[in-house]
Amino acid sequence: MAALICGSLAFDTIMTFEGRFAEQILPDQLHILNVSFLVPGLRRDFGGCAGNIAYSLKALGGTPLPMATLGNDGADYQARLNRLGISTEFVCEVSDSYTAQALIMTDRDNNQITAFHPGAMMQAHITEVPVREDIRLGIISPDGRDAMLQHARQFQAAGIPFVFDPGQGLPMFDGPELSAFIDQATWVTVNDYEGKMLCDRTGLSLVDISRRVQGLVVTLGAQGCDVWEDGVKTWVPPIEPAAVVDPTGCGDAWRGALLYGLEAGWTLPACAALGNRIGALKIAQRGPQNYTVILND
Repeated sequence: MAALICGSLAFDTIMTFEGRFAEQILPDQLHILNVSFLVPGLRRDFGGCAGNIAYSLKALGGTPLPMATLGNDGADYQARLNRLGISTEFVCEVSDSYTAQALIMTDRDNNQITAFHPGAMMQAHITEVPVREDIRLGIISPDGRDAMLQHARQFQAAGIPFVFDPGQGLPMFDGPELSAFIDQATWVTVNDYEGKMLCDRTGLSLVDISRRVQGLVVTLGAQGCDVWEDGVKTWVPPIEPAAVVDPTGCGDAWRGALLYGLEAGWTLPACAALGNRIGALKIAQRGPQNYTVILND
């Protein structure tokens, strides 16, 4: 059984500034801000929610089918997916755009300045959810606004159960749109901040939402996660990581594990427990796709 993963493919460029932003930005000169930072450290990672989730699911032995867009500079990402044995059947190139990319600069205090260029992601609605016998599960993760709305309707029309995982895309939608997503989805996953926003915008409580879907999971970072099913909450404890190196992509690693468990027919708390474990592996490594999963460990 394959899982269709709707979301972004992106390049993450991480730059390290050895000083402090606060020493370079003068509070009384913000009206004429013009600064430059020397960044001796630089690395480029493969990222984007669809890519990160697919990496996690593949590492666990699942069959991910990312459905996403790349720009005219996406050949390296295509090649990486091929090397990993991840299908690119539903990855489309947008020839007049760059691939989505995040430019992240971090100072010595771990403060960050980020610029995000959506690029080809804004054309993700050119892809369509296929009706295929082997696709029995899906997920909608942060993507272009039109694509998220369209793919939810298409999953529902195709009768394919899916996870609604709005992530940082949640603020793009109003209350009625979010309520529609909930009614179309089979499961909903949010972190605690997103959960509060989802409730505020829809006027629903977590109990209400859990009664409109098969399950709702609220991740709590280092505190584990809460699994809600038909109004009943089950706390799933965290896994202590070997080290805390880089949280980038931890949520996506968790979601790949969630899909693996759902494909296997596990209970939702068991899926969440595996997600906590894989998230702990990821946070101990730099970059969203550089950790290793040892099966049966």
